[in-house]
Amino acid sequence: MEKKRVVIIGAGVSGLAACKHLLERGCRPVVFEADTLLGGVWARTPDCTSLQSERAMYQYSDFPWPDTPSPRCSRTAARSPTTSMHMRATSGCSTASGSGIVCSAWSTWVLARRRWRRGRSGQGAARRLGMGSASGGSRWPTQRTTLSQPLTEFSDLLTCKDFVVFCIGRFSGVPNIPTFSPGKGPEAFDGQVIHTMDYSKMGTKKANEMLKGKRVTVIGYLKSALDVAADTSTEHPCTMVVRTKHWIFPNYYAWGFPISYLYLNRFSEFLIHKPGEGFLLSLVATILTPLRWLFSKFAESYYSIPMKKHDMVPEHSLFEALVTCLIAITPKDHYKRLDEGSIILKKSKTFTFCKEGVLVEGESSPVKSDVVIFGTGFKGDQKIKDMFVSEYFQSIAVGPTSSTLPLYRECIHPKIPQLAVLGYSESLANLYTSEIRAKWLAHFLDGGFRLPSVKSMQSDILEWEKFMKRYSRSYFRRSCIGVLHIWYNDLLCKDMGCNPRRKKGFFAELFDVYGPSDYINLRPK
Repeated sequence: MEKKRVVIIGAGVSGLAACKHLLERGCRPVVFEADTLLGGVWARTPDCTSLQSERAMYQYSDFPWPDTPSPRCSRTAARSPTTSMHMRATSGCSTASGSGIVCSAWSTWVLARRRWRRGRSGQGAARRLGMGSASGGSRWPTQRTTLSQPLTEFSDLLTCKDFVVFCIGRFSGVPNIPTFSPGKGPEAFDGQVIHTMDYSKMGTKKANEMLKGKRVTVIGYLKSALDVAADTSTEHPCTMVVRTKHWIFPNYYAWGFPISYLYLNRFSEFLIHKPGEGFLLSLVATILTPLRWLFSKFAESYYSIPMKKHDMVPEHSLFEALVTCLIAITPKDHYKRLDEGSIILKKSKTFTFCKEGVLVEGESSPVKSDVVIFGTGFKGDQKIKDMFVSEYFQSIAVGPTSSTLPLYRECIHPKIPQLAVLGYSESLANLYTSEIRAKWLAHFLDGGFRLPSVKSMQSDILEWEKFMKRYSRSYFRRSCIGVLHIWYNDLLCKDMGCNPRRKKGFFAELFDVYGPSDYINLRPK
């Protein structure tokens, strides 16, 4: 079979995994990275950053963490999974022949459109793109702008590609900045306003120099905001403006019991109505719904103890937070800092800027600040749309705001079947989720299976959308397989012709936690 020529955009966790598995399948991937470093968001993190997941869950199946304390980026940079993946992806490859990985800094890059006409339901465009297989006689043209170094030796690869893989992630690139009325935004503030993305890019040393002796206010109350607040609360108290309360906790143990046994095994998924389930599984989920509620209340009763003290218990359940991956592990001594007053919480749905700082609801005087840092996340949808020049592809790439992102198996757009998106949809352990998706994609590109029809893929996407809307309310747009990662992995395994049952024994299969180690010997047929 002719080697597929594949462009991978992004050299983070997903991009390096995709490159490795495509190379193993004999494809010809070329990887482009906008930054000067590999590793995605892990390439630039504050020293205080630690893993969100337990170590055993956040690793590649064939590359476990070293036997050290809880991994932190500064301590494991030399042996991080992304560094190792880069070494293995590039070893033995001749970049001059275009068979390996190219690490190039692009200040801007976009996909130019081939002038296809769209059919009434998008199926016309899908057929012209080669529906069902990885190539159908059409190839993506790519347009590059402002390269930091010439790539003339790859001119043959930069012209036409059989397939394009977006591995651009959701948590970088396009910051989510709140909008303000005229005169009420950052322009009214005498101090400095940055985003956590800017803070991370500075590096710890430069950031500390910039913030030395400054009064810092952080907007937000999830992972990046919590890490920055912990990092900046040493000299002066750091104020956090909390617009939405979230479930944040120090570890995954409630009353000494690992909650992974409540949410990350097959039995826990019997308690949930799943996309595409049959009548029997639906009946079982209905009968066991009260048990799911009890599991959630058990964990909430423990995690809410320190939250109640500071009036920070969320309005939504812990289960809803897990469905949308909207949880965070607190930095060390977070609640101790709250008790001591080194971190001050200001609960306010809205806020505005003034000359001296930030004005919050219910207070007449401002929160006096020298630096305000937005920990308000990123616009992942916009990041995908910005990859296209074509207005048509921009309009269909992420779908309307009333639906979830239209990706079959959380990877392939039904109307753009020669484009895969890896790393956008989350799980509670993103590293090995990216790995198994990369294996699935490589198997597809190697001719291992064909995609269903556009109609079938859209029907499957709708089933997952119903699931998200049923259990996550207003957060349904967040693509997350957190509480259904086994069900999801089963689908990928079946597509690849692999046995989805990875445990030994009935009770182990039902009650043991599933993680990366269960997929070590996953070999698509």
